[in-house]
Amino acid sequence: MPDLPSPVTYAIPFFVITLIIEMWLIRKRRNIKGYEWRDTATSLLMGTGSQVAGLLTIVPTLAMAYWLNSHALFDIGFVWWAWIACFVLDDLAYYVFHRAAHRVRWFWAAHVNHHSSEHYNLSTALRQTWTGFIALSFVFRLPLLLVGFPVEMLLFCGGLNLIYQYWFHTEAIHKMPRWFEWLLNTPSHHRVHHATNARYLDANYAGVFMIWDRMFGTFVPEDDADKIEYGLVRNIGSFNLFKAVFHEWAAIAKDVWQAPWKHKLSYMFREPGWSHDGSRETSAMIKARALREGKPGLSTEK
Repeated sequence: MPDLPSPVTYAIPFFVITLIIEMWLIRKRRNIKGYEWRDTATSLLMGTGSQVAGLLTIVPTLAMAYWLNSHALFDIGFVWWAWIACFVLDDLAYYVFHRAAHRVRWFWAAHVNHHSSEHYNLSTALRQTWTGFIALSFVFRLPLLLVGFPVEMLLFCGGLNLIYQYWFHTEAIHKMPRWFEWLLNTPSHHRVHHATNARYLDANYAGVFMIWDRMFGTFVPEDDADKIEYGLVRNIGSFNLFKAVFHEWAAIAKDVWQAPWKHKLSYMFREPGWSHDGSRETSAMIKARALREGKPGLSTEK
C-alpha cells in the first residue's frame, strides 16, 4: 500500500498564490466583479471550518469506509489502470452527488453554502460544507469501495477532484480552447452552474469531465448575451458565517415543524423550493414561468 499524501494539504500554497494573482488581475480589469472583503472573509472562514469538520468526523468516516471495503466484491489493489478507473468513476459519483445536492433538499442543506456568495472568484471555491457528514453526502462514493477500490486510492482521487474544481471559480478566464471546453469543466461552464438566471438553473453539475452533463442532458453553455447573476434564488443577505453555513438546516427544521404531518418528509427530501401549498417556486417552476413570459434568460433574483 503506497503512502499517499493529502492533495488538498499540499495545494494550500497554490490556493493562496492564485488568490493574490486573481486580485491583481481584477484590479487591472474593470469589466469583472471584484472581491468584497466581508464576502471573502466569510469564504475563508467557511473553508477553514470545513477542514475542522472533516477532522472531527474522520474517525467514523474511515471506520465505515474500511469496513465496507473489507466486504468488497473484488480485490482491485493499486494496479496502474485502477488509478485511472477510480478517478473517472469517482468523478461520475461526484456528478450524481452534485445533481442530488441540487434536487434533494436534505443534500442541498449541506451544499447551499457553496452557492451563497453573490460574488464569483477563487475565494468562492473555499465555501465548503461543514455538515456533509450529517447530510450523508459520502454515500455516493461508497459503491466504489464496495466494488473494491482501496480506501486510500479513493481519498487521493477525491482530493485531486476537489483541487481541480478550485481553479474554475473565476471570471478572470473567459474561455479555454474548444477541445478543452468540450471535455473538461472550465470557468465558463461552472459560472453557469453558479448562476441564478432562469436558463442556467440545474445545469453543469460536473466536477472534472463535462461528458457527464452532455450524456445526461444537464449541459447548458454560457451565453454572453445573458449576463450571469450569482448567488441564490433568494439570497441570505448577510455575511454572517453561521447563517451562511446553517440557514437551510434552520429553514428545514422550521418547515417540518409547521407542516401538516403528511408533508413533513416532503419538506426534507423533495426539491428545494417545493411547498405543499404552492406558495414557493422550484427551479422547474421558475424556468416554466420564464418561458411563459417569453424571457428564457429571466433572472430569478427576488
